[in-house]
Amino acid sequence: MNDDSFKPSWWLRSPHLQTLWPAFFKRRHKLDLISEQVELDDGDFVDICWSKNEVAETVLVLHGLEGSLESHYANGIVYQLEQAGYRPVFMYFRGCSGRMNRLPRAYHSGDTADISAVVDHIKEKTACYPYGVVAYSLGANALLKWLGETGENNPIKKAVAVSVPFRLHDAGKRLERGVSRIYREHLLSSLRNTYAKKFKVLSTPLTIDIDRLRSFWDYDDQVTAPLHGFSGAREYYDRSSSRQYLKTIHVPTRIIHASDDPFMFRDTVPEANELSDNIDFLLTQQGGHVGFISGKTPFSAYSWCEKKIIEFMRL
Repeated sequence: MNDDSFKPSWWLRSPHLQTLWPAFFKRRHKLDLISEQVELDDGDFVDICWSKNEVAETVLVLHGLEGSLESHYANGIVYQLEQAGYRPVFMYFRGCSGRMNRLPRAYHSGDTADISAVVDHIKEKTACYPYGVVAYSLGANALLKWLGETGENNPIKKAVAVSVPFRLHDAGKRLERGVSRIYREHLLSSLRNTYAKKFKVLSTPLTIDIDRLRSFWDYDDQVTAPLHGFSGAREYYDRSSSRQYLKTIHVPTRIIHASDDPFMFRDTVPEANELSDNIDFLLTQQGGHVGFISGKTPFSAYSWCEKKIIEFMRL
């Protein structure tokens, strides 16, 4: 599992710098994509964006918590997939595209039904299932859960999951400690704002003071869980954490994860005996959360992670 091929940039050796630098300074590429609204069986919708390279094999891309196509990792991998000759299709989780979804529910770390619906939609539009799926953070957890749930019946050929919160209990606890609290504050602020904006228009089924929810446990216990059919945060975390699904993955899958990820503990990472034989696990000592920035200078910096994703797609 251990991989020592990643060499962090000399000025980005800390996990927090690896996590934050690309968010603020990584180059964003101009993308020319086609947007589409996909109707779902429950009456809601998700938005997706298609590359115009219609003759290439499709690769579905999934973002992390409160992410979007503007997220550095999403913008980067969509561009790199196009450059490598694939047709990326970017999926926004419900309510993340800038348009409010119709139902009180939103999205969560174990939400695999919408992934499955978009995969089927791609099949309907192109006559082929996606060749691969690339996912990050929350989306990576959902991807691995979906792969494990579907087992040998999964229709895709390749999958890559980056910076996975394998145990959601751990992620909630880790984000309460030290410098990692800055990520908690940023993400919870975004979630609270999204909730407030949405339920100014819709009638909320919950009786809560959203501004008093100061931890992920509180938010997931009082918002995520009841909106998505869980009895509370404990059941949501227990059922949605991807670590328990790794053994039943049949699709060739590469997992890219850093031991120093500030969103998780070191022992959040699964043991080798928990992995399916179809998983290629690249565990680096450094890299932060969705970081993995290498290069000798800020002007020559590049994403090692993106190179390893394209490499795996081509194997």
